[in-house]
Amino acid sequence: MIVALQDVLRNRPSWRELFVWYLRALAILLIGAGLIHWARIIGYTPWRGVFFADMQVEWQVATVYFGVLDLVAAVGLWLTASWGPVMWLLRTLSQVAMHTVFADIFAHRPYEISFYLITILIYLGLLVLMERENRR
Repeated sequence: MIVALQDVLRNRPSWRELFVWYLRALAILLIGAGLIHWARIIGYTPWRGVFFADMQVEWQVATVYFGVLDLVAAVGLWLTASWGPVMWLLRTLSQVAMHTVFADIFAHRPYEISFYLITILIYLGLLVLMERENRR
């Protein structure tokens, strides 16, 4: 059966629903990242062959910081609370700063930086589309 493009567009989820799905997908990623950080903190798994107690202090601080912030942001994003995207943006921009401004300590990771910036652009795009849809 051939479906017209207009039928597909008419039956698609609203931008609000897509926005919520996006926030929840980000939340799942952050839960995974937060659990990985905590696995490192409690000594369950090493990072690049180094356990938490043997890491440099800068890396220990970053691991704890993101271990807490990832899970807090994940809860906020999943609940679609107003503070969720704020925590996520703080976390994401902290990662970008960590790998650009402090690249001498934390290494420069262009692919990771690109990923974070693309996720922010997708977030902003969905936010604009959702607001446009709400105005109609």
